[in-house]
Amino acid sequence: MTGVTVCCGTKSKDELKKERAEKQESSGLTGAWEDRITLAKLKEKVVTEEGRVILRIEKEEWKTLPPALVQLSQIQEWQLHRIGFQKIPQFISSFESLIVLDLSRNSVSEIPKEIGKLTRLRELLLSYNGVSHVPEELGCCENLEKLELAMNEDLDELPTQLSNLKKLYHLDLSMNQFTTIPECVVNLPSLEWLDMGSNRLESLPEDIHRMEKLHTLWLPRNELEYLPDNISRMQSLDTLVLSKNKLRDIPPLMEGMSNLRQSFEYDVMLPDLKENVDEEENDREMFGRDFMHFYIQEARKRGSQTFTSVLNVTLDGVSETASSL
Repeated sequence: MTGVTVCCGTKSKDELKKERAEKQESSGLTGAWEDRITLAKLKEKVVTEEGRVILRIEKEEWKTLPPALVQLSQIQEWQLHRIGFQKIPQFISSFESLIVLDLSRNSVSEIPKEIGKLTRLRELLLSYNGVSHVPEELGCCENLEKLELAMNEDLDELPTQLSNLKKLYHLDLSMNQFTTIPECVVNLPSLEWLDMGSNRLESLPEDIHRMEKLHTLWLPRNELEYLPDNISRMQSLDTLVLSKNKLRDIPPLMEGMSNLRQSFEYDVMLPDLKENVDEEENDREMFGRDFMHFYIQEARKRGSQTFTSVLNVTLDGVSETASSL
């Protein structure tokens, strides 16, 4: 009986290599096609307002952006709000014309070092994200004027290189974990507006007066007990908010800060001056600044170290005294 031989041999290496190549080509075509579809969707999000090209996406699900977006490198603003965006892509450096990068209220956890390539960037808005580290390369964004990093929770320090941001005038670091105002912030020559409310500040820098152009300083909801005497040398300061701290004294030299106006508000622990408060009830309601001066003068006269009254003063003409301790 003549046997029949059945050949069930394996595929040759050349055949396997060919199959892999075909799969890769098919996958590549699929990926390219998907990128084209995604890019077409993104183009629908691009608008022009007042001569500026803006990519605007709100309340949609876009955790990442495709590399194909670099084909739209003429975009000058990214406005991506509440889209679940998780990561700023490294190809951000290709957007050399970018002026505003607004990624507020997303899930961004990291700022790539490539951010330093955006030398035309004027505004970087990353509030309400999960950023815990700021790269030193951000200091290379020489035209940056506005930086917002509020409510990133674990953020507690900034790199010294940020003092190179010579044009930065607006800085929001509120609702984070800072225990002091970073040295690089004190060194910012053009800073006019600073919010460090709702942090863990225990003290202010002794050289805070070097912030010569600062006119607005928000420091509510911290752990401050005292203010440095040099705060009285901040000649441009006109708005100072210190409510919900643990202040136990007001530097007497602050009496000479005639520029202070609007919401100069703080809770202060001062010596028991109950009888004087009763006598000055009407004046207290009408003259917030005068009443603050009165308390400073009386505290200086008595030199008492027993702090029993809680005083809340606002320089818009409203004052309140809380119950004694």
